[in-house]
Amino acid sequence: MRDYKPLEIQFQKILLLKRRPVAVAFREEIPEGTEQFSGSEPSGCSFWRLAAEGRTLSTIPSDHYNCPVGSYTHNIPLPEERASELPAMLETMTKLGYLKMEEVPGIPVVAKTPKNIVFAPLGDSPVDPDVVLFVATPGKLMLLGEAAIRAGVASKLPVLARPTCMAIPAAMASGMVTSAGCIGNRVYTDIGEDELYAAVPGRALEQIARELETVASANVALEQYHRERRQQLSTV
Repeated sequence: MRDYKPLEIQFQKILLLKRRPVAVAFREEIPEGTEQFSGSEPSGCSFWRLAAEGRTLSTIPSDHYNCPVGSYTHNIPLPEERASELPAMLETMTKLGYLKMEEVPGIPVVAKTPKNIVFAPLGDSPVDPDVVLFVATPGKLMLLGEAAIRAGVASKLPVLARPTCMAIPAAMASGMVTSAGCIGNRVYTDIGEDELYAAVPGRALEQIARELETVASANVALEQYHRERRQQLSTV
């Protein structure tokens, strides 16, 4: 396994990240030296917040039961005594006009029910990540998206909306995706209204990192070029 610390530093420097990128990995076994989560969180994306704050955690399916929608996107069946929670939550969302039931089958889902889901800051990841989650301003995610296009690993999906957690299976299946987030995620993770998500497949991380330097440099030059054109050609 490679050392991800230099990659995290590189992304931090170019994208001016306020939060550490979060590595997410689905594993059959708990990686050695990883903290087994103990306690309760209201959502699967709450573990994104804990990892961004510096914790390396391994979770099991039952740690995700409090979030019926997150359990759905991660292919985690709820136990019989809690199976009604997903239909109840979907009914609430549809009654509020937040969601249409016909949208549900189109939500990406992890292919296989996981045994262990590991969350860690990218630089501390004990295993190669399946997905890496970035939180950044739109201008910086623009650079990441352009690097993904240049590397040939960008998804053709549009910007994703709710639920935010579907970005993980979407990235695993399709390539880098961007997500506007959802209100639940923003409450549980405390990201700002000026911030968006990118989900990058772990297999594409190094390719994107290589192209990011070129893209960032090109944007500096093009910014100056466009500012000069604006000054020369604007008449108002």
